[in-house]
Amino acid sequence: MPDPTLQSRLVSLRLLQAVLEKRRPLDESLATEPSFLALGSRDRAFVRNLVATTLRRLGEIDALLGEFLERPPPRKAKAVTSILRLGACQRLFLRTPSHAAVDTSVRLVREAKLHGFAKLVNAVMRRIDREGEAVLAGQDAPRIDTPDWLWESWVRAYGEDTARRIAEAHLAEAPLDITPKDSRTAADVARQLGAEILPTGALRCTTGGAVTDLPGFTEGIWWVQDAAAALPARLLGDISGRSVIDLCAAPGGKTAQLAAAGARVTAVERSERRLARLSENMARLGLEAEKIAADAATWRPTEPADAVLLDAPCSATGTIRRHPDVAHLKGPEDVVKLAQAQDRLLAAAVDMVRPGGTIVFCTCSLQPEEGADRLAALLAGGAPVTFDPISPEEVGGLAELVTPQGTLRTLPYHLAESGGIDGFFAARLKRRT
Repeated sequence: MPDPTLQSRLVSLRLLQAVLEKRRPLDESLATEPSFLALGSRDRAFVRNLVATTLRRLGEIDALLGEFLERPPPRKAKAVTSILRLGACQRLFLRTPSHAAVDTSVRLVREAKLHGFAKLVNAVMRRIDREGEAVLAGQDAPRIDTPDWLWESWVRAYGEDTARRIAEAHLAEAPLDITPKDSRTAADVARQLGAEILPTGALRCTTGGAVTDLPGFTEGIWWVQDAAAALPARLLGDISGRSVIDLCAAPGGKTAQLAAAGARVTAVERSERRLARLSENMARLGLEAEKIAADAATWRPTEPADAVLLDAPCSATGTIRRHPDVAHLKGPEDVVKLAQAQDRLLAAAVDMVRPGGTIVFCTCSLQPEEGADRLAALLAGGAPVTFDPISPEEVGGLAELVTPQGTLRTLPYHLAESGGIDGFFAARLKRRT
């Protein structure tokens, strides 16, 4: 029978390599990797934390290994680098006892059929144990854990002080936020979960363990949704009895919000697999929506809707504290390509809404090219819409979340005293009559 300790490290290695070598999103691997799914719940939690923390602190870890290795391992043995990354993370950030971090790293390199590197791994891990913390203390963690292109883009957009505060916020894992199906029960749900009610209305949990085991999940009383992600749907105002199209709808948090608010919702999602996940979530919550598998850029409703909510595909750089792999999977070329897709989707959203109707456009990106620049391009292009400014009162009275221009711009260090918030952009438009 395989050693559970070694097995969890093998799975961690496989997942880390999937992200850094195969460019595969971590959540996708966690949902589909058989060796991960075969682990017990405690081991799954450990593996996810180990891989996510390694990715979150990769700049620090790689700089440290650069000091402790005379030369990188050869290409045919690149797994050695990933094994050392995981070992360093265990010892320095997860506080795994030194003997366990060293021993599992050496066993892992042998299990990977790289026996010739066992002495090297042993020596480097022992040096990490002796000197690692001193090296980390001399590093500029927020800066070196942020890829250069992201750091430079944030300095241009927000200034160096704000860029640093964003990067600092990414060093901590995001808390668990939930949205109650019925806002009138928020206080009761918060008591059950030991959660804090944020000014925006979201509930923030400090409870550990699997989400599916928390009170109220199986009964469909709430769903998981970052506090920032819950804001755009609220910008549509009173939608009871109105027709609302939710574009790029999966995994369904905003669809659920719209349906719970009494709207007649049409959820449009190109990926049938993601649409199936949305359907499962809606079934658990006991909420209804028409579900359509189609490309939102070309699909059109049979008649114009009262409102359209477009949460457009983006680089997701606003979610790095929750998804640290994003920092290593995306590049500036992705932002350019996605901005073009956002323009097409925005034009489609305008086509779908009736005269006098409302459009809310949002992205979970910190890049202006995927937010304010897209809004400016739409308005400059003569689209038949007018800009409808957002007020602080609509977002829990938090004036720092609203720009002087009247758009929503959340940054990861907002609500820092409660654990931060994802980075989001949102703007509201009215179709001209």
